[in-house]
Amino acid sequence: MLSLGVQEGDVLKTLSGDKTQRDRAVQPSQRKHPQCIPWTLRFGPAKIKMLMSNLVLLGVVFAKWAEPYITQNRDAEQDPYEPRDSQRSTEYYRDGSGTECRRCCDPAEEPPQYASPHYQIVPQINITILKGEKGDAGGRGPYGKSGKSGQTGPRGPHGVKGTKGSIGSPGEACKSYYAAFSVGRKKALHSNDYYQAMIFDTEFVNLYGHFNMFTGKFFCYVPGIYFFSLNAHTWNQKETYLHVMKNEQEMAILYAQPSDRSIMQSQSLMLELERDDQVWVRLYKGERENAVFSDDFDTYITFSGHLIKAKSEG
Repeated sequence: MLSLGVQEGDVLKTLSGDKTQRDRAVQPSQRKHPQCIPWTLRFGPAKIKMLMSNLVLLGVVFAKWAEPYITQNRDAEQDPYEPRDSQRSTEYYRDGSGTECRRCCDPAEEPPQYASPHYQIVPQINITILKGEKGDAGGRGPYGKSGKSGQTGPRGPHGVKGTKGSIGSPGEACKSYYAAFSVGRKKALHSNDYYQAMIFDTEFVNLYGHFNMFTGKFFCYVPGIYFFSLNAHTWNQKETYLHVMKNEQEMAILYAQPSDRSIMQSQSLMLELERDDQVWVRLYKGERENAVFSDDFDTYITFSGHLIKAKSEG
């Protein structure tokens, strides 16, 4: 549409210069208000032609001004390796005749001359053959984690027999342990109101002094198995009541009832002793008349013991 309030047929008639028809096309309301008259009716055909020619001239000027920018953008979008339009006119046939394919009206053009690239030789040095001075040794790194132990390999072959070694220094002699004692009493002993340890006054054997003559007790310094024996002479019409003691424990008894005759009584046993154990003979206390006989001339009472096997020998 070319104007407001005017139909297309009316506009064509207005452009043809029909004044009567132009006047009829104008509505009564438009005559009263000039601002509502269409611009085609307001300016006239001459002014419209002048306006159209100015617009055409303005378009030509703008095209001339924008031509460099359009060409630059077209070159940027074109493949750099594809020949330009100016270079496409020069082409050769496949048969190798070298005849150009161009229109007869085109002026003669020389084929383009392509400049060959120039290469510059740059010397290169192999730096691997340039050996510098040796640097200082670095510090030792930390130990890594131990790996898993592998499987045991097969047994290797027997090695060559070595030479005989030198004679070593002599070793210590085998240690043998001994313990033995044998004591006697030459005096008679009568019971009392308390237990009495029998004291011996005669020493036959006392190896290494393990038997104490003042206390009447044997002290064990070598643990092991021991053998002990006790011999006593009874008293007429009196009871004989003795015990072989280990520390404070009664281990064996030597007993004889009252009789018209005196006789020899004996007792023997083996005991396993530890170090510092004590073995001794005890006379029973005087609940009844109890005694052992002896005199100053002969030895009637004896007590003996010795080591059979030391504990260290296994």
